[in-house]
Amino acid sequence: MGINKITSAVETLFRKYLPSPFTIAVFLSLITMLLAFFFTSSPEGENHAVNILKYWESGIWNNGLLVFAYQMMLILVLGHVLVLSKPVSWIILQITKYVRNTANAVVIVSVSTMLVSFFNWGLGLIFGAILARKVGEYAQKNQIPVNYPLIGAAGYVGLMVWHGGISGSAPLKVSESGHLQSLMESISEPAVLAQLPDFIPSYETIFSWWNLLLFAVVLILIPLVLYRMGKKLPATPLSLDEYEFEPEDVSTKKGAEKLDYSRLLASFFGLIILLAFVFQYSPLLRSFNLTPNLLNFFMLGLAIILHGNFRNFLSALDEAIKDTSGILIQFPLYFGIMGIMSSSGMVNQIAEFFTSIATETTLPIFTFFSAGLVNIFVPSGGGQWAVQGPIVIESALKLGVPLPKAVMALAYGDQITNMLQPFWALPLLAITKLKAREILPYTLIMMICGVLAFLLGLFFL
Repeated sequence: MGINKITSAVETLFRKYLPSPFTIAVFLSLITMLLAFFFTSSPEGENHAVNILKYWESGIWNNGLLVFAYQMMLILVLGHVLVLSKPVSWIILQITKYVRNTANAVVIVSVSTMLVSFFNWGLGLIFGAILARKVGEYAQKNQIPVNYPLIGAAGYVGLMVWHGGISGSAPLKVSESGHLQSLMESISEPAVLAQLPDFIPSYETIFSWWNLLLFAVVLILIPLVLYRMGKKLPATPLSLDEYEFEPEDVSTKKGAEKLDYSRLLASFFGLIILLAFVFQYSPLLRSFNLTPNLLNFFMLGLAIILHGNFRNFLSALDEAIKDTSGILIQFPLYFGIMGIMSSSGMVNQIAEFFTSIATETTLPIFTFFSAGLVNIFVPSGGGQWAVQGPIVIESALKLGVPLPKAVMALAYGDQITNMLQPFWALPLLAITKLKAREILPYTLIMMICGVLAFLLGLFFL
């Protein structure tokens, strides 16, 4: 009963007192402008308010950051498109055949979802949602009593491991040559910039032994906790129609329109993309260094091949692109916030505050908790990296914290409060027909377990 009261209060808080993410981004922009006006200054003779507006406008249209926004949109969209292909749908249906009860269902759904989310967060988000829905349909059809809200929560836990995975925004961006320099050049002093590497390879972040160990711990811990709950919780009633993404009928098409439905043309073009991928990115693959472009290029070729023709691919694209509206319009606002903070000197001030209260040991812990808090207001790993990344890097350099550990501390904090922040759960709720209040009790328990695992990892590893 206690956990129900807590989750009811959390849901009320988000519904009544937190506006839409776009409105929050607007408020954060205005607050940043006010803080910059009162706590920073411009060179003598220049209008400080006008300069702040200029910093903001320059940040919004920062070319490098706009490329970053497009990369993140593609990671989400192409992951979603892959899930809607027939081969992936077939895999999901095969998985559901092993469902026997709530306990084994939540283990199947959570393990599958976290493994897929480690590869791609967009793929994992929709994969987990559809898998949870299909498990519910299978249980309903075969009269297997299950607790459907717990299964829905299990389909969402991939969002608590994604940022430490292959599509994680922060570790992917720092693996790009020159990103750290471009991020910090208008902020840091030359002596600090000289300490920056050209890039941080993925084998020091995503594929480091300590990150893979933490992922393995969470991959075991979360299903175990869900299994115990699945053993105790009562079954819930089910009333689900079949959820299916239907491609168009090819037989009725004539003339040049048939090219859109040609399996041969789609397969040929997809293979060209994958061949170019191998030739272009094989050196990075051999060194276990991943970039956003590498990941997106591979998923583009694979998605076209798996959908079988261009029309099916584009239909899936139309379905998937709905989820990117937030990234499209919110990211520039976050970039504007970063522009103000970097050009006005606020980043240095905040970094100096952290270095005054933190040590080499405690900075990753502070970063973890602050990233979790920021994620509630900026529910986007990419947007959060743009705003908080410079502070983390500057603080880590001044305190001598290894940059890979600092980057991953931000990633862990950002991903863990997805279990509290319902923004990214919206696609799952739409697909499963569940309500936020039905899954929140269980995702909150998952968050607490994850916090303990990541904190112990940051402290001892």
